[in-house]
Amino acid sequence: METKRYNESELKEAAQALRDGSLVAFPTETVYGLGANALLPDSVAKVFTVKGRPQDNPLIIHVASFDQVKEYVDNFHPATAKIVENFWPGPLTMIFEIKKNKLPSVVTGGLSTAAFRMPDNKKTLEVIRQAGVPLVGPSANTSGKPSPTTADHVYHDLHGKITGIIEDGATRIGVESTVIDLSNPDAVPMILRPGAVTKEQLEEVVGEVSVDKHLVKESETPKAPGMKYKHYSPDTKVLMVHDNDWADAIQWAKNKGFRTGVIAGPKIAEETRFDTAAVYMFHDDSIEAAAKGLFAGLRGLDEPLLGLDLIFVQVFPNEGLGVAYMNRLKKAAAQNYFEK
Repeated sequence: METKRYNESELKEAAQALRDGSLVAFPTETVYGLGANALLPDSVAKVFTVKGRPQDNPLIIHVASFDQVKEYVDNFHPATAKIVENFWPGPLTMIFEIKKNKLPSVVTGGLSTAAFRMPDNKKTLEVIRQAGVPLVGPSANTSGKPSPTTADHVYHDLHGKITGIIEDGATRIGVESTVIDLSNPDAVPMILRPGAVTKEQLEEVVGEVSVDKHLVKESETPKAPGMKYKHYSPDTKVLMVHDNDWADAIQWAKNKGFRTGVIAGPKIAEETRFDTAAVYMFHDDSIEAAAKGLFAGLRGLDEPLLGLDLIFVQVFPNEGLGVAYMNRLKKAAAQNYFEK
């Protein structure tokens, strides 16, 4: 199969392909998603096959308006309207209890709930409107590996396996959406996966919000994507490094004879570049630049031609967008830090 790269003048063609059951990757403000018609079980099943994704892992449904969600949900949490008003379209996914037999079980992972998001990307919203159906859209990559933030990343993983990719450059945010559980209208909203919409931002709008902190084991069925203990992982071993430990980490790797890569902001990257085999440098030292560049860095330094034994990655404070960044990084590193 030849994988086509759709430009802006070919969105109608991409929408028709999706409506007919083909797989087409689409851009969002977070990462690129692997689109399939959410109402066609056979098409959705192909998503799991192409990604190598466990079928107990539910999929996020992408819509072009909140009215589309109403087709599948009767009983909304009281916080829903305020969240939609303030954060949609945007990097926020909401989980609701759904009407029986309205969505294929392959979409929901066999659960009685489903996750919905309205992405903040004009091309993708237009494609969803033209397709006339909601789209599942897990990250358009091989399952468990770093998520794709460019069309080239998608092509690297999935060319020859999917019909096409809608081109739209690099994504703006770089980490997947915040997922909030609103499935129990009587319960406090709970964040299942952190993202660019923070707990503090949500609480300003709806009041109390809790956070699910347990790590989902391989034997568990997650309620949302990205909740497993190890995820977003390159083949090369990853270790997180605290700011004060870089000199020790580099020396330790040197003593071991490791070919080492570094993913960090300019300040740290400039200090380490002459003692390491490869460096991926964020655009600046901000958490926004780090979140946008993390997956690209992990992908770039995991290329076999580099032959790295180890990748060191900069940590950030666990606050604001740093919560989402550290959530992804900890899973990429299987929770492992460099230790003196």
